[in-house]
Amino acid sequence: MKQMLIYDGVTPLAKDKHLNYSIKPIPGYDFARGTNSVPVMAGEFALVAMYYAIVFGQANDGVIPAAVLGVRDNENIFVNPDGSWAAAYIPAFIRRYPFVFGTDDKNTTFTLMVDVSCTAFNNAGEGERLFDGITGEQTPFLTGVLDFLSEYQGQSVITQTFCKTLSDFGLLEPAEAHLPLPNDPERRLNGFLMVSRDKLRALPAKKLAELNASGALELIYLHLFSLMNLNRLQQRIAGAAGLTSAA
Repeated sequence: MKQMLIYDGVTPLAKDKHLNYSIKPIPGYDFARGTNSVPVMAGEFALVAMYYAIVFGQANDGVIPAAVLGVRDNENIFVNPDGSWAAAYIPAFIRRYPFVFGTDDKNTTFTLMVDVSCTAFNNAGEGERLFDGITGEQTPFLTGVLDFLSEYQGQSVITQTFCKTLSDFGLLEPAEAHLPLPNDPERRLNGFLMVSRDKLRALPAKKLAELNASGALELIYLHLFSLMNLNRLQQRIAGAAGLTSAA
């Protein structure tokens, strides 16, 4: 059973255990083939909105934004048959694999983790070393990984603040998208939240000014703009199945 959507077996990266380990280039994105959505960060909304629909889902610690990758369970229409990715922008959640930060219950201490089941993770000297074999210090490659994950974590905090603002302002509502295909006329995407245009328009000027000053209003518009990609998702699914999408 996969942990955290795409990770099979994460373990803390430790110099005493992984001194001679390397990461070779991952040949494709088969590890994400069974994931129909992934979390997205506020800082990538503009790029994500060009290719994916951004919706909101309930999580243990509140609401999170996610890019829709498929309609059915275990369906990721953005992973091509050959394992390549079918869009120009790949969400940061996918790009950080096989690394991830683990945290304590108070979310104050972070530990670098790696998915040891990833075939790119090896002790055969293939790819980029994680630790220097002589000094034991982290390599520039591993430093880059840590920098990327640190930036991701910072964006996570910003994103949580944005989502709390949406909840506090009462802007989110349950939604459903009808995405029919000739062989599945009742195909629907449900169980997600979106910003209500009516509730947004009904906000007093002072509240709108608050949203604008915090940067939340721009993110809301990007979210609403991105929903047009649900139709493109339907077309992509139809194309992959060799069908013509229903009207």
